[in-house]
Amino acid sequence: MNNLINLAKHIPTPEATLTVAYTPIRLSMRGRQPLELRVTAPATGEKLPVVLLSHGYGPSNYIPSKDGYAPLVQFWAERGFVVIQPTHASSRVGGLPSDAPGAPFFWRERVEEMKAILDQLAEIERQAPAVAGRMNHSRIGAVGHSFGGHTVGLLLGAQLDGEDFSDPRISAGVLLTTPGRGGKDMTPESAARFPFFNVDFSKLTTRCLVVCGDMDNPHFTTRGPDWHADAFHDAPGADALLTLHGVGHGLGGIAALDAKETETEAPDILEVTKRMTLAWLRTNLGVDDAAWSNASHALEDGAAPLATVTRSKL
Repeated sequence: MNNLINLAKHIPTPEATLTVAYTPIRLSMRGRQPLELRVTAPATGEKLPVVLLSHGYGPSNYIPSKDGYAPLVQFWAERGFVVIQPTHASSRVGGLPSDAPGAPFFWRERVEEMKAILDQLAEIERQAPAVAGRMNHSRIGAVGHSFGGHTVGLLLGAQLDGEDFSDPRISAGVLLTTPGRGGKDMTPESAARFPFFNVDFSKLTTRCLVVCGDMDNPHFTTRGPDWHADAFHDAPGADALLTLHGVGHGLGGIAALDAKETETEAPDILEVTKRMTLAWLRTNLGVDDAAWSNASHALEDGAAPLATVTRSKL
């Protein structure tokens, strides 16, 4: 029960169940310190789908790590998903040294870290015995927020300078306030500092949901909030756009409650974000074929002031 939720309660979602969490799980990485993870999973159930969550590069010290994004992680895990969170190389609290190659953003290393998780799922199960044998290794999704959306976008098929970073083990994704087109679509200063944002979304063919806030004000560009929807317009795999009303880059509080990343704390819209992303993952990872359709119709009928779904342009 949450007394702060009003309209979002019209969107159907499964009841919460007990969860277990393991942290820190450590995976070996060639030539560097181990990759640390948090794993949160239902306490019961078999053949559980897996979601990898890539954190952003926000202003807080600890939230951009395995220890952030509890509002999303707990919600998904309570409703049937094994959620795996790495502390990326770019993390202030647990990342690679500031003088390491690729610093401070480590965009390539972040992609490799996500692939390392997929390579070592058996090792994760060994270190998390309550989850062992219960993960479905053939139903894997990836979700990224902000800079994490850039990471996940590459894993889903977006290319940079013609280079392919995609991983076929990931069958669905969610891009939360992902950076838009680079180059001339950015300010000259941002284009020079972030050349790796100049990705080609036209090669992104893995099914994905794009999520934006209509009050987001990206300082990388003068285009405004619509910049974060570029993946929806350009990527063949992007079949829906969820636009949340009245919130910015923090989408109502996904990174953490009362955090620097949450410029507008909006419990009802945060609940929409949780319920709609869960419904999309449930449908696209083969849990419930009707979940996304039912949630979308309920949003339109009972929670329309909070968000809008735009369906595929195809």
